[in-house]
Formats: sequence, C-alpha cells, structure tokens
Amino acid sequence: MRYAIGIVMDPIGSIDVKKDSSFAMMLAAQRRGWPVWYMEVGDLFYAQGEARARMRRVALQDQPRDWYLFHEEETRPLASLPVVLMRKDPPFDMEYIYATYLLELAQAAGTLVVNDPRALRDANEKVFTTRFPQCAPPTLITRRAADLDDFLAAQGDIILKPLGGMGGTSIFRVRPGDPNRGVIIETLTAHGTRFCMAQRFIPEIRDGDKRILLIDGSPVPYALARVPRPGETRGNLAAGARGEGRPLTERDRWIAAEVGPELRRRGILFAGLDVIGDWLTEINVTSPTCIRELDAQFGTDIADDLLASLERRLGERVA
Repeated sequence: MRYAIGIVMDPIGSIDVKKDSSFAMMLAAQRRGWPVWYMEVGDLFYAQGEARARMRRVALQDQPRDWYLFHEEETRPLASLPVVLMRKDPPFDMEYIYATYLLELAQAAGTLVVNDPRALRDANEKVFTTRFPQCAPPTLITRRAADLDDFLAAQGDIILKPLGGMGGTSIFRVRPGDPNRGVIIETLTAHGTRFCMAQRFIPEIRDGDKRILLIDGSPVPYALARVPRPGETRGNLAAGARGEGRPLTERDRWIAAEVGPELRRRGILFAGLDVIGDWLTEINVTSPTCIRELDAQFGTDIADDLLASLERRLGERVA
C-alpha cells in the first residue's frame, strides 16, 4: 500500500548524504512511491485543537549535490500523515521535549510516530543502559566528585561522559594519578550541579565501538565497528573513527535479545546499540545512524526493512 510519510529532521541542506540515515529513509520511501513530507522542529505548532505543521513535499536524488527539491507546501494536521519519523539530532533540550509533546498529540490522533514520543523522553541514551545491568560494564551516575574518585579507585581505568552528549563530545578517559582528574570532574559535573556517567574502561575499544541497529526489536545482521584513530579512545565517526562492517557475534545477538523486547514494548521501532567488546555502553533512540555505511559494505537496504516493518504495523491497524 502507498502511505504518505512525514519526517522531522535537521535542515536537509546541511546533511552529509553519504552518511545520513534520515536521507536513506527518505530515499527508501520514495522508491516505494510514498510521498515524503519534510519538516523541521520549528514547523510544528498547536492550533485549532490539534498538532499541526507546515510541511513540504520533497523529492530526493542520491547524489552529492542538489540532492533535494521541494514541491508544494501545505499546513495541515500532523494526524493527516499515517506515519511520522522523528529524526531530529540532539541536543536533547527543552525544545526537543516540547516537540515530543506535539508529536504525542498526533500519535493520540492516530499517527504512527517513530520513535514513540514518550519513549524519546524517557529513554536517555546513556541512562537507559541501566535497565540492562547484565549487558553493561560497571557504571556509576552521580554528581559527587567523591563518588567518582571511589569508582576510579575500584575500577582502575574509567570513561567519564555527560548524559546529554553525542558524537564523542566531552568523553574523557581517566586513570589513577591523572593530573587533570579534578578539572575533568568539575567540568562534567559543573562543580557538582550536573549528573555525569562513569563506566569502566573497555580496552577492546581498540577494535571498535560497534553500532548494532534494531528494527522493531530485531537486529540487523551486521554491525558497524567505529575504530578509533591511533591515540584516540573515542569510537565515533564524528571524532574521526573509521567505519568497518562486521557480522554480529553470538554475544552481540545475546545483547540484542536482552534489549529488543523492551524497545518493542516502548514503541522504539528503530534503535542503535553501542557495544564495545562484550559490553553495552549506550542505547541510541533519537536519530541512530550507520544505515548508509552498512548498506554500502553489505548490499543491504536497512531503511527499506524499516519501512516494511512500519507498513506491517500500519496494516495491522487497518485490519
């Protein structure tokens, strides 16, 4: 069946089409003959008793220049669209949360919103790992410098990171005797007024930070290992890591099986697990990436697999 699909994302003119998963989703929808309606967060609003949006129908070309063209523009209820993809990148700030409130109104009126707006608010991409302690390395979330000092003494080598960062921003490796330990902790906690996360350092980061994509709770059979540059401990493409596709290991599949049912229960239909060695370190639910890289290396069509899953869901609703 032919469905109109909306997407809320960052400005389309600023994306890197070689790597952008939202672009992959729009291309897949276009190949299916689904009209694609583009929106930014600023296009959403509430009026006349409902969530509405200024939306533009967009046509895509898979090429490095002139990759999009806007056609007609309409302002109408969000609920006029069968499905809306929320693909706005962090920062996860109050404006992002306000947008989820509007999307939740559309969801209540019958639109399938991916991912579920409440889940986007509840499932912080770092804190959500605490739901699965059997999968994660030793972890601490605190504001207190003394707690972090004790954790460092117990673990011997740790990673410190903010709860709201992305792309490797403000991630620090700290070892006993590090002369910068104090200032790192002060910076991350804003002198004890902001939470941060500490995890035991996983030396297998040298082999890559694997991104495992899940569609409706089921894993794609390949992961993208983001291998850090020499001298780096951050496995993030934004921090210069190299992407290397690999089949899932038995441990990867076990972690996905532990996490997948809870994602499905919460309406998180597209997620990215970050796994270093044998350990789950983050669960990305806002705008997971790596579709384009995996498709290029393995000939997959992950975005179309996602749309097929959404089509089944929409068909079940009609039935």
